[in-house]
Amino acid sequence: MSDRGRRGLLDRYPRAARRDVLQRHQLLRIRGRSVTWLVPLVMLVAIALADFHTTGDFRIVSWCVFVSAIASALCGVWTTALFAVLALVTYVATDAAWPDQYRAGPADFVLVLVGGVLSVVAADLRVRGERRMLHMRHIAETTRRTVLRPLPPGWGGLDHAAVYLAADADARVGGDFYDIQPGPHGTRVLLGDVQGKGLGAVEAAAALLGTFREAAYHEADLATVAGRLETRMRRHRGHTVALGRDDGDRFATAVLLGFPEGRRGAVDVVGFGHEPPLAVGPAGVRPLPHGDGLPLGLGDLAADGPPPVLRAPLAPDETLLLVTDGVTEARDRAGAFYPLADDLARAVARDPRTADPDRLVAYVRDRTLRHCGGHLADDTTVFAVRPTAAEADEGPVRGRLRS
Repeated sequence: MSDRGRRGLLDRYPRAARRDVLQRHQLLRIRGRSVTWLVPLVMLVAIALADFHTTGDFRIVSWCVFVSAIASALCGVWTTALFAVLALVTYVATDAAWPDQYRAGPADFVLVLVGGVLSVVAADLRVRGERRMLHMRHIAETTRRTVLRPLPPGWGGLDHAAVYLAADADARVGGDFYDIQPGPHGTRVLLGDVQGKGLGAVEAAAALLGTFREAAYHEADLATVAGRLETRMRRHRGHTVALGRDDGDRFATAVLLGFPEGRRGAVDVVGFGHEPPLAVGPAGVRPLPHGDGLPLGLGDLAADGPPPVLRAPLAPDETLLLVTDGVTEARDRAGAFYPLADDLARAVARDPRTADPDRLVAYVRDRTLRHCGGHLADDTTVFAVRPTAAEADEGPVRGRLRS
């Protein structure tokens, strides 16, 4: 998505956006330069002026201790140290301005001195903590980019757009996953959601994506790709159990799509207990058939075997929308779920261009955040794909069922 497409309600709901509460020195900026030092400076001047206009019964100069404290919350260590010295000098100069009256004495001097020292220590601890947190966020971002690799424009003959919002905005990584894999047998698309949270969910997502990227390229039959994913999830569960971990019962809901080579206007769908993909176009919104397969990792419980591969028609102007339950289970204050399909139908009726992948993803993202007030209860992924004009020039074919 373009930078413009990424803006919107993310700016109004910082809890769901890419917050950076750590860099407090960026809170006040003028022409790109931080001016947070103005806050303690203005306070120091105001204290000196106020002290000049007060009586000896109310010595406001003692409030200089708050100057360095405020600097420690907004500025760096050296700036805080500078304001600690300035506060002490201002106190001494103001207290000595009238030697015969209004003397506060050494007690307040010690208060300002100790307050300045403690403020410098607090600023140092704060900056160290921020650096550690920024480092951890960098690691999380690197992990996210490794699991959810960047997709080149037009990758696999598909126009695509995606947005991923972690419910834990500081972690910025979770169990949602998606990818596009072109190959000699057509382009395959996978989107899914690993049950649970934390690093265990990320490990499972990475395992499934690694298998998908290999199997989707080499295997001619989409059903074989689906079988490989099921096997991989079971192996991963067995590995976690052997390690003695308590998350060996994980599973993953997913949707696997295939755009067959040489068959324009059609898409193959395999569902693993996930919400069906939506075909969104100027003609309206319709769910694709996706069967009733069980989530990945639970296939051995299915009485009728692996989920079927279903073929559905796809018009050249239709976009396939895939979302995780962060969208479908988003609730408003009254507890009502977000009506995704109905809302999209109204949006496309108003403006058919909403079906374009970039616009569609931005619209669903913004509407989801608006519906839940920016308070995401789960990781949220919105993924839209559509064959490029060159890939979709043969028109749709009539859908049929394939085992």
